Amino acid sequence: MNMLDELKGLGVDVDEGIARLTGNPAFYEKMLFRFPEMLAKSSVDPDFDCNDYGEVIEVAHAIKGATGNLSLTPLFKAYDEIVALLRADQPQQAKEVLQQILPVQEKIVACIKKYA
Repeated sequence: MNMLDELKGLGVDVDEGIARLTGNPAFYEKMLFRFPEMLAKSSVDPDFDCNDYGEVIEVAHAIKGATGNLSLTPLFKAYDEIVALLRADQPQQAKEVLQQILPVQEKIVACIKKYA
């Protein structure tokens, strides 16, 4: 089994991601390898608690964009929902979605790191 097959098993739409990134599987993998580093630099803490969610929305929106570009579908859907909930002033629901997706995110990142 290779990384792309493992990612498919985790719900990643690998074929769409490759198509989105010039149709070149090697380039897609190169971009995937950058994802864990991006997350390490800007992740959303599941215990966020503040009155101004602007920064949390900004980070979640950036992750949403990266996961969308890479077709990391489960993560994209979750961060899309998190951004929408925070913009609707529903931080508790956003935290719940984040806590549910973090184990999946960890599996995807671990898979990518294993092959990097």
